[in-house]
Amino acid sequence: MGEIFNNRKPEPNTRNYQQMMENVIKEWHNDGKKNGRKPRLLLHSCCAPCSSAVLDHISAFFDITLFYYNPNISTKAEFDHRASELKRLVHEMGLDQERVDADGIHHAPISVLVPVYDHKEFLEIAKGHEKDPERGERCHLCYRQRLEKTADVMDQVRADHLYDGIPMEAFDYFCTTLTISPMKSSEVLNRIGEEIAGEHQEAFLPSDFKKKGGYQHSIALSREYRLYRQDFCGCEYSKAQAERERRMRAEKEEKQ
Repeated sequence: MGEIFNNRKPEPNTRNYQQMMENVIKEWHNDGKKNGRKPRLLLHSCCAPCSSAVLDHISAFFDITLFYYNPNISTKAEFDHRASELKRLVHEMGLDQERVDADGIHHAPISVLVPVYDHKEFLEIAKGHEKDPERGERCHLCYRQRLEKTADVMDQVRADHLYDGIPMEAFDYFCTTLTISPMKSSEVLNRIGEEIAGEHQEAFLPSDFKKKGGYQHSIALSREYRLYRQDFCGCEYSKAQAERERRMRAEKEEKQ
């Protein structure tokens, strides 16, 4: 799930984004004007493993549509494999069906939107940043690109009530599964999301899904559902770094 372990640590949080999300959920639930309606969330998804624990955690509180927009992935075969795993996860978790839980709460089916793959979109924003370290400026630009596109879809659905010919109701929030990774900065991701929300006049849902054992739960769910877990984020640069680190570990083991 894109875990590149080097010496550079993610930026520390300036706010408790997990608590902020919980406050949003509580305020919505306590608002009598909502008439019991759950908020509609457009959730950017990077892959099935990262999405697993996120969906398990928040599907009770939101009507979710997953948006699998990841032009950073370096090959179409890898892109399609991850998209297929995401759809399989949603199906095997039983989330793609309309259902009523044990508490009598209605849950709308979760769908997965997969836009056309175009790696050139990522390469254009990565120009000049090819040698940036992981979690450096190139990654920040990539986060922004994916969240910007997610906000664009929110705007489109709000205006047309359609996405790619599919009828949809307007979303109340957008968010990303990326904050579940311990090697990605929730501070940076939330800051970018808030900036984009302001520019689009949409609502960004703050999150830090790695908190309260979220990342560990994603590992357990990945094993339970036999999910494909990649060891690089997606782009050729993170893949090359992952390969270098594997070689270094192998060489170190040989010397021991």
